[in-house]
Amino acid sequence: MIDRDGYRPNVGIILTNAKNQVFWGKRIRQDAWQFPQGGIQHGETPEQAMYRELNEEVGLQTCHVEILGRTRDWMRYEVPNGWVRRDSRGSYKGQKQIWFLLRLVGRDCDVSLRASGHPEFDAWRWNDYWVDMGAVIEFKREVYRMALNELVRFLPAIKASSGRGESSRHSGNNDQPPGR
Repeated sequence: MIDRDGYRPNVGIILTNAKNQVFWGKRIRQDAWQFPQGGIQHGETPEQAMYRELNEEVGLQTCHVEILGRTRDWMRYEVPNGWVRRDSRGSYKGQKQIWFLLRLVGRDCDVSLRASGHPEFDAWRWNDYWVDMGAVIEFKREVYRMALNELVRFLPAIKASSGRGESSRHSGNNDQPPGR
């Protein structure tokens, strides 16, 4: 489903934990990290699409998360021609996204990268909220910055910690945090 301007409606998901760290997924068989995202199907609301994509890509159900906020308007990025399928060239320009900020109220072990038959990620980690954009594919970076900047106001305050936030990495092989 592409709108008249050539953009496919999509949702982006910034999933946070109790330390205000964000879920960062490693694209399967690539050295690229990103937030979960996916297309809005015909007849779906952005919220319905967000929950479906969250389950398909991360294995989480509605009971595992709380919605903290969402972007007010669509955010757009264009996809370079080399990334567009041949049959879509000419009509397809890129994605328009509504971004959601979620809080994980479940546990890390509730994350399952193998929840669907077509996994998007083969590893994941918690990362500082202000993630290094160098790991994001170049044409998505500005939308990521805009979404993080708009949604930061919804982050709840956290108690001061004695050290810097940790970035822990989880392998997608067993969908369990290290040490389990």
